Amino acid sequence: MQKLFFTLVALFLCTGLKAQIWVSKNVTSSFYSSTPIEDIDATSKTGASAINTNTNDIIFKINNSSYQFKKKLMQEHFNENYIESDKYPTSDFKGKIVEQIDFSKPGTYPITVKGNLQIHGVTKEYQAKGSLVIAGGEAKATSTFNVKLADHNIKVPTIVFKQIAEIIQVKISAVYEPKK
Repeated sequence: MQKLFFTLVALFLCTGLKAQIWVSKNVTSSFYSSTPIEDIDATSKTGASAINTNTNDIIFKINNSSYQFKKKLMQEHFNENYIESDKYPTSDFKGKIVEQIDFSKPGTYPITVKGNLQIHGVTKEYQAKGSLVIAGGEAKATSTFNVKLADHNIKVPTIVFKQIAEIIQVKISAVYEPKK
């Protein structure tokens, strides 16, 4: 995890020495699938993210095997059969916050993030609404968006097709602090 964090910071520092970088070492990412037969939900609290406040660039990286499920068998199927964590160890997002935000001014800001989400080795462009709350020297970002499994070449076997929704709801939450 520490390697992941330092990679993110190094990437952003290369964009300019005067850049103001805000980092989050404990991004929470969760997803939810609901069908009449079964609900599936999982959470990871080990992602990393960084925002370059000069350019509005934002990146996230999450280890796929870090998702925790209520049922151990679901976790095994997720890692081995669907996301294939050995072959695709991480998922990441690289994009921009569309709105100009003054990180020195406390407040609640509606934001739109636009960029490329890579899951299961497939990259697709996304645009998602969210919220950014700046207070007490930190920034809290949240967003909820949908991911269609077929868009990322995640195949669901016919035998369990009715147990897994075709569209998964994803929630992201991160608390950022300025990099010193």
